[in-house]
Amino acid sequence: MDHLKIIKTPEEHEAALERLMALMEADPEEGSREADELEVLAMLIDQYEQRQFPIDLPDPVSAIRFRMEQQGLKNKDLVPFIGSASKVSEVLNGVRPLSLNMIRRLSHGLGIPADILVQEPVQEAASERAIDWQAFPLAEMRKRSYFEGFEDSLPELKEYAAEWLTRLFRSVRGGFDLEPALLRTTAHLRTNEKVSDPYALWAWQARVLQKAAERQLPCTYVKGTVTLEWMQNLSRLSWSDKGPELAREYLEKAGIHLVIEPHLPKTYLDGAVCVGTNDSPVIALTLRHERLDNFWFTLMHELAHVALHLDGSEAWFIDNLDAESGDDKEQQADALAQLALLPDNIDFREITLATSVRKLASELNISPVIVAGRIRHETGNHRLFGSAFREKVTIRTDY
Repeated sequence: MDHLKIIKTPEEHEAALERLMALMEADPEEGSREADELEVLAMLIDQYEQRQFPIDLPDPVSAIRFRMEQQGLKNKDLVPFIGSASKVSEVLNGVRPLSLNMIRRLSHGLGIPADILVQEPVQEAASERAIDWQAFPLAEMRKRSYFEGFEDSLPELKEYAAEWLTRLFRSVRGGFDLEPALLRTTAHLRTNEKVSDPYALWAWQARVLQKAAERQLPCTYVKGTVTLEWMQNLSRLSWSDKGPELAREYLEKAGIHLVIEPHLPKTYLDGAVCVGTNDSPVIALTLRHERLDNFWFTLMHELAHVALHLDGSEAWFIDNLDAESGDDKEQQADALAQLALLPDNIDFREITLATSVRKLASELNISPVIVAGRIRHETGNHRLFGSAFREKVTIRTDY
């Protein structure tokens, strides 16, 4: 047996077969040196042939038809597994692909091995994960065009939810890494007594990354760019009626993405920041309050996280700014955001007249809505100044 070795070439395979036949004709006694050689040689030949001549799995439709023939089943007998007579016909004729839901029902009900039915890469990826695909807010995600290329009905999306969601998560950097552990996000999350839906939050994060990846920035982000002075220069753009759009341009020229993506139901978000492709910061705002002052403070809060905290130890900072937070990082971000917008040597509680708001805003070269918003926050009187200084945000949301 000293000459036995792994078979690597057709010539070695042919020689091994000749030796195998000779040993089989000799019919060696069990336990003899020749019998052991026969057993090892057969194993080496089998390994080579599996590598060189793999047997393809039957295609899923052929496997289903074979099982139907074995069990004497008609098309109508597949309705419980595939969904309707028309769907059965479409699947058997190769017009409709099997969904992961169908595969699981067919495997369980007819005993067809799942690995025969799962042959599409996206299905393989989905089948490896124990995820409740139906727990995602599919109706809202469909409404907002989360799934590029999907133009069918909601029931159709629910049937193929595993496949479409897998495509979404695989299309973005670290999409599956966002999966919440034990249904709790691993991100730095600022929230209150309202419990965020982890599936909706996960989908929203993936959508933010998807939109950021679709937009090419003019330059690469340089760590340390975001400073107090840089943020103060940005805040002065608020004086323009086009302030939010100018802010986006300002950020993009520094290699920072600004994504506007409304929050999904039960997520209660104002904003978030993470690291996207090429290590560029991605700031996402939901504009759930739609007020201009809220836009500027949330933007500055997320930029403060970039300046102070986005160092790789935290993947995401996700913020509900209605929530009070005793967290050190959140308090630091609040303080830097406030300082970037307005000086800290002003007693805002003493300003009660609209004319005074406008005068101070003019002196600081900043939007009066920011001044008024700070006064309302400091005094706790959100009815102050009536309907004045309550402008809505105007900014493109399609990227």
